[in-house]
Amino acid sequence: MEFTDDQGLGTAIRNAGSPTWSARAAAGRHLAKSRGIDEVADVLHRLLLDPEDTGVTWKTAEALLDRKDSVGLRLVLLARSYAANEATAAEIQAALDCNPDWMTADGADRLTRHLRELTVDEDAGVREEARRILGRLRSQ
Repeated sequence: MEFTDDQGLGTAIRNAGSPTWSARAAAGRHLAKSRGIDEVADVLHRLLLDPEDTGVTWKTAEALLDRKDSVGLRLVLLARSYAANEATAAEIQAALDCNPDWMTADGADRLTRHLRELTVDEDAGVREEARRILGRLRSQ
């Protein structure tokens, strides 16, 4: 994945509040590629838990997982731990389960490494989600 500089960041943040689902989804994809992801983590969290359209959830989660790093995975796990809406939780879980990178040996190793790292995260929800997925992987 190629990270973007912060060019267009303001526009993406504004579009995150758009009434149009496709604009919010595009904003999620753009913000997920940001080098300064910590600065937009709250906006990404809101997009992952979009109450109006699970397409926004899916596109944002997919873009965060495409980063192939623990930062993106952490944000997805955090949102999964907060997802009260069943459809949103299912969409986040589907993005986690269907990531094509994890179907390769290198990708599976990277996922396991990141999950182990996140089992000691400061957030209890992230820790529990990481442990839950690791448990599922071990039982397969």
